[in-house]
Amino acid sequence: MNRNSKRSHILTAAASIVKNHGVEKLTLEAVAKEAGVSKGGLLHHFPNKEALIKGMVEELTNDFIDEVNHKATTNAADSGKWIQAYIETTFDDLNSGNGISSALSAALFTNPDLLVNLQNQYAVWQQNMENDGIDPVSSTIARLAADGLWFTEIFGVGKLDDEIRSKVMMQLITMTR
Repeated sequence: MNRNSKRSHILTAAASIVKNHGVEKLTLEAVAKEAGVSKGGLLHHFPNKEALIKGMVEELTNDFIDEVNHKATTNAADSGKWIQAYIETTFDDLNSGNGISSALSAALFTNPDLLVNLQNQYAVWQQNMENDGIDPVSSTIARLAADGLWFTEIFGVGKLDDEIRSKVMMQLITMTR
């Protein structure tokens, strides 16, 4: 995402509201205030709440997809590069705090059809992970563990402290080498 653009700044503000206050608090007024723009300025980029959520999902999903693909294609490992890229990107998103998880939450509760692109991408990644030179069951277990931690963070149930979360990530990476 071009983090310097006004549009991206608005999307980051919207993601922050979802993360910190929940989807029910995502209003155009709240986003404008969080982003430090007028409501008219927000409406210039996003004419309604649905367009705002669609923008969040598209931009943050594309960022996540691009990052996984970049990490996988630049990884020098002979095997396990797709699952390692997925795990690292997932944990990076968790650590950043305003990434794809907020967009997914907003889409899930307002318009699940917005998730089709990501669902299709997951199918591609799963195939890549299954054909990546390591046991396909092991790579799938590692992906599901990363997803489980991610959803734990999204829903705030059984959250781990930073130290154990970091150790879990390292163990998942070790399992996929």
